[in-house]
Amino acid sequence: MERRTIPTAGRIAEAASSRLLTAVHSPTRGTRLTVVLGRWLAGMFALCLATGFYSHALQDPATWPGATLARPVWLYAVTQTVHITAGTVSVPLLLAKLWSVYPELLKWPPVTSVLHALERASIAVFVAASLVEVTIGIVNTFQWYPWPFPFRETHFALAWVILGSLLIHVAVKYPAIAAHWRGARDGRGGLDRSGPDRARRRVLALVGIGAAAAFLGSATQNVPWLRDAAVFTPRRPGRGSQGLAVNRTAEAAGVVVHDGAAGWELAVAVGASARRFSLADLEALPQTEHGLPVACVEGWVQDAVWAGVRMPDLLRAAGASRGDVVVQSLERAGNNRMSVLPEKFAWDPLTLVALRVNGETLSPDHGYPARIIAPGRPGVLQTKWISELRVLAADPGSPA
Repeated sequence: MERRTIPTAGRIAEAASSRLLTAVHSPTRGTRLTVVLGRWLAGMFALCLATGFYSHALQDPATWPGATLARPVWLYAVTQTVHITAGTVSVPLLLAKLWSVYPELLKWPPVTSVLHALERASIAVFVAASLVEVTIGIVNTFQWYPWPFPFRETHFALAWVILGSLLIHVAVKYPAIAAHWRGARDGRGGLDRSGPDRARRRVLALVGIGAAAAFLGSATQNVPWLRDAAVFTPRRPGRGSQGLAVNRTAEAAGVVVHDGAAGWELAVAVGASARRFSLADLEALPQTEHGLPVACVEGWVQDAVWAGVRMPDLLRAAGASRGDVVVQSLERAGNNRMSVLPEKFAWDPLTLVALRVNGETLSPDHGYPARIIAPGRPGVLQTKWISELRVLAADPGSPA
């Protein structure tokens, strides 16, 4: 009697894997292509990580005390523009890199050794964290939050996960990376431009075009004559109340202050005492005018001329001499209702309690009757509709 061999589950999986690998085989895929794409992607991620960590330090000064700078005044404008642009450019690079390696997921058995398991685990963590990171980052530029977790804290935590998993991945794959860092050579010592290598170059050219399109669709938002080309950004500098873009309007914030700001007062608290200033009181103080950029976390930047009272002068008038300052807004809900100005920013001679912009009284959407404007700070921290300045750890007996 003839005996029939029943295939095991492993053999079935192996056969299925072989068929799938044959179906998706492409001569353009290979370690060399993956290394080149990984090199490009690593460059974009390095820019995102460095500029993102700096932005987080500004928004959470306790993270790295003293790591932020008030000069040059355009520093944050540059770092955040780089952050958003590099993040957008990383999207086609990340997708291309996933395309170059996804057949590896179809191989059987899925794990062949401890080192292979470590490699796969690091890749899984890196890919998952990267996809979530760039997705929520891009969605954040549109100020849409369909998830239940806090964006900024999650974005920051995922950055560390990406950094750690990427370092592990590079360490595990270093021999392959080193072997394919430079292109294949022909017999005469020149680059091999034939066969699969030529096909890979075509793929890289296509990916490069996609990355260039992503760059032009984001970075151009801050170039006046090219703003209409910024198809990947939701706002345009120069368009909005008083010619300035607005992220959060007075109506959205639930703030209503009538013309003349009757009944409005700005409290400046130093220790247990507080001095109150009406709008007329602030206008009666010496006025200063400075040109400072508004640099938003979404990547748009716009210069404006702000006028008002220098914050150090106002704090001294209330009896303070130094210390961080907590800024409270009339807005009662949301993350923008309060900010902390570290001492280096609060006492900077360019920091203003602004009453006017570009020669006009602030509109409600720009913070009427008064707002903060400081050098080198994210726009989200330039608190609008301010109601209180509270000096922390003030030492009235020390020189300013």
